[in-house]
Amino acid sequence: MFIYFNMVRSVKVKSLGIKVPKGSAFTYDTPEHTPKAHQLMGVIGKRGSGKSVSAVNLIEAMGYDRVIAVSPSMGSNFELMKRLNIDPEDVFDDVDDFEIPNKIKAIIEQERDDFVNYQEQMKQYKKFKKLMDENRPTWSIPDDVLMQFYDPMRGDFMPPYHKYGGKKPMICVLFDDIQGSYLMTKGARRISQLCIYHRHLGQFPDGGALGASLFFCVQSFKCSVGGLTRAIRGQMTSMILFKTKNESELDDIKSEFSGEVSKQTFQEIYDKAIVDPHDFLFIDLHKKPHQPSMFRRNFNEYLVV
Repeated sequence: MFIYFNMVRSVKVKSLGIKVPKGSAFTYDTPEHTPKAHQLMGVIGKRGSGKSVSAVNLIEAMGYDRVIAVSPSMGSNFELMKRLNIDPEDVFDDVDDFEIPNKIKAIIEQERDDFVNYQEQMKQYKKFKKLMDENRPTWSIPDDVLMQFYDPMRGDFMPPYHKYGGKKPMICVLFDDIQGSYLMTKGARRISQLCIYHRHLGQFPDGGALGASLFFCVQSFKCSVGGLTRAIRGQMTSMILFKTKNESELDDIKSEFSGEVSKQTFQEIYDKAIVDPHDFLFIDLHKKPHQPSMFRRNFNEYLVV
């Protein structure tokens, strides 16, 4: 008979405790039962399963202010363009253009600059309003200050304009039908870097960033060439998984989530979620505290383990 003794003891050092910084990796408020933002989501399903429809419904529900689409087919899909209010200039249909990640960064940085400029203008406007509220004669106020806020069309002084009503815009990028493209093969490194730094895009001078959510609609979880790279899969915060007949693919997905639930439990959840032809399993690795489970059948039915 063997008797085992616990030979490990700990001695704590108070001065080297971990100090968690204030704030959160998810800095935007989203509706109660939608995921947090920013997201990096994989939408996995065979052709015709409903990938684009499910992604569009979620993007719509989360209330993004600006949607950028990277897809060779989005420009011809008027209904989806209209639902997401996508500007034609925000559609990148040449998925062999490896400069697309840099163009996305430029859009987000411009939105950052516009927001910072608006904030600075509002500071000046508040100072101007204070002078006006003190009933000072207009001749005592510098002309450049007066002209900065005077609107000749309305014949009155107006506050600065911001297209998002003075709030930080919440931005997302939808990648659809890009599997096997140049962007996902020779340009995969740039896409992977975009995924790694997506929350830090458009950094502010005083800290924080605009960031962007990324949605990838693809036909397979893993692909020998031009699919979701390991870097992308490792950064995912959520997944929409449609029915798959590929046991090897399903096993790969089970392995990716084995840190959350056992493979057997995952299979049971998957079987519970996939009932009707267009059903999907929604997995949210960073669910909100009040949400009862990280697993759902579609978006509207929690599957509680």
